[in-house]
Amino acid sequence: MRDSFVHRGKRRHLLNYLMEKGIADSRLLDAMNQVPRHLFLESVFEDYAYEDRSFPIAANQTISHPSTVAEQTQLLQVKEQEKILEIGTGSGYQTAVLVAMKAQVYTIERQKELFDFSNKILKDIQLRPKFQSFGDGFAGLPTFAPFDKILVTCGAAVLPIELLKQLKQGGLMVIPLGKGDEQILTRFRKLSDTSFEKEEFGLYKFVPMLNNTQK
Repeated sequence: MRDSFVHRGKRRHLLNYLMEKGIADSRLLDAMNQVPRHLFLESVFEDYAYEDRSFPIAANQTISHPSTVAEQTQLLQVKEQEKILEIGTGSGYQTAVLVAMKAQVYTIERQKELFDFSNKILKDIQLRPKFQSFGDGFAGLPTFAPFDKILVTCGAAVLPIELLKQLKQGGLMVIPLGKGDEQILTRFRKLSDTSFEKEEFGLYKFVPMLNNTQK
């Protein structure tokens, strides 16, 4: 697992770029400085891993722009030891950032190829989540609920009500919502079992959130 001085230098440049874009959470920036993004990509993309770009990964999915990862995570307001449910493990990069922030991460991936890849890379770099599951993200993880925070890393055409049920009162869920090619990055705060505060943070492009699993 090679993480050279060149890679670390490129990460520092990326952090400066993210700060210029308004990322101010120092714990988030430290975590992104710690996580070697190039290891989550195919080697052909290694030289570009610290540019603000998305890249194709297995199962016709993508790894998000670093700025998108940073913006979503900053909206989540992560605190140490919080119990966080992540829907869509993908390559595992976002998972690793949350783990590096010392959160207790529970993550679900519906694509078996990505589940296997992320499970291995997170183990190799010693940033393993509390629990990693191959399953349907729409169902969440009711066995481990309630969660302090929920992060959905794929675009949902409709709001997954089952996930809101698994959120603690006072907890936050960050989710891209929209039926078209673009989604509105949205944050919900759970005020009670029947009451939520909603905020919107602009248009983004995410892969679609799908139910069931794909082997």
